[in-house]
Parts: sequence; C-alpha cells; structure tokens
Amino acid sequence: MSTRPFRILGLQQVAIGGADKAPLRKLWVDLLGLTPSGTYRSERENVDEDIVVAGAGPFRVEVDLMQPVDPNGRPRVHDPALNHLGLWVDDLRAAVTWLEGQGVRFAPGGIRKGAAGFDVTFIHPKGNEQFPLGGEGVLIELVQAPTEVISAFEVLAKAQGAA
Repeated sequence: MSTRPFRILGLQQVAIGGADKAPLRKLWVDLLGLTPSGTYRSERENVDEDIVVAGAGPFRVEVDLMQPVDPNGRPRVHDPALNHLGLWVDDLRAAVTWLEGQGVRFAPGGIRKGAAGFDVTFIHPKGNEQFPLGGEGVLIELVQAPTEVISAFEVLAKAQGAA
C-alpha cells in the first residue's frame, strides 16, 4: 500500500431522509435549535432538502434534512433514514485516484459540485467484482475542504502536537 496522499479532516455533514422533511425540521430546527442555512432541490438526484447547521466557521457541520421529490423514484434518499455521512478531505482528486487504486468503489457521477457548492464524490456502500471495497453498507460523501477548513485543522493539529 502506497503512502496516502490526502487527509480526512473531519465531519462535514450528516444527511437524514424521511418521506416528509417537515417532522425532521421540527426535531432538528424547532426542538434541537440547529440553524437553517439553505435549501437544495434536484430532480435528477430525487432530493428536496433543507440544510441546517450546528457549530460555526470552519468547524460547522451540516445536517441535511431530505425528502424524495418522487417517493417511488431513485435514489431513495429517505431509505435508509441515515442516508450518508460527509467527510472533509484536503485533496479530493488525489483521494479518489489513490482509493480507486486500493480497490474502492465509487458511486456513479464522479466528482461534481455538491449542494453546498463544494466538489464532492461518493464512496458506494458496497464493493463489486471490479472494486471490492465499499463503505461497508454506508454511503460516504467525500467533500473537498476549502482553504479555511484546511487551515483551521492544521492550526489544531499543530496545537495538539505542542501540548
């Protein structure tokens, strides 16, 4: 195994789906107090989502509250309810190239702009014959971290090394 040419910096998002996002919004916004940040809708991705956030600055974490545009369509963004986890990565293209070389299967679509405007790609939940490694049942979104996030994590890493 060659040296990993990228770092996973932290959690960028958790995506939760339901047949109707209103109950999700009641829990996450009204009761738990997360802050609404935006919306995203894509017929192609079969998703209508509210984006809410916890935390601030480079350490904020999105919680995407998703419902399907078409309940019978695909992908089924509401099944399972915990749809996917998003991870900040410092070099998305290097990560994809290296992980594919290690046998990791990616979902169709390649690297593209995600709902929050960052480049993203998804590790498929299951491996196949050509790429035997997947997310072990979990859809994993890799998200290109912006400079602000990379710098903040570097400051923390240096501080921990000095402690």
